Amino acid sequence: MVTASVLAGALALVLTGCGTPESGSGDDSAGAGLSVGSAYMPQPVSDSMAAGFLVITNKGSAGDVLTRVTSSVAGEVTVHRTVGQTMEEAERLDIPAHGELVLRSGGDHLMFEQLKRRPREGEKVSVQLHFAKTSPITVEMPVKSATYNPKTGH
Repeated sequence: MVTASVLAGALALVLTGCGTPESGSGDDSAGAGLSVGSAYMPQPVSDSMAAGFLVITNKGSAGDVLTRVTSSVAGEVTVHRTVGQTMEEAERLDIPAHGELVLRSGGDHLMFEQLKRRPREGEKVSVQLHFAKTSPITVEMPVKSATYNPKTGH
């Protein structure tokens, strides 16, 4: 698990749906019981957008809300909710008390739009997660291969 580091993603929205969280690459404590882990970005297949995946764990007794995501690598980072077979932009995602918010391929995820540069496998992308109650958490999201599968680690 990674608490103050992890997040971002790749795979063009047009070409794919997303990816699943992988094991985190470190641990740091964040305020209010929030921690971030299993973050990664598949290497983008597009010059303009990428996807990102991670898990936010809340060990606190009060829920929180992911309200915004920013990154210097993209003009905009949006949060998408998957409903049935369609994706829609979400203004916020709830993080329940004693629960998790899972952003994964085929489910809720991050979209990095208007990429300023195309992240490459082996790099890390810095992402800032903003919450309704908790101070922002900065995550260093590793860029994995475009075909990375977190279940197998390849």
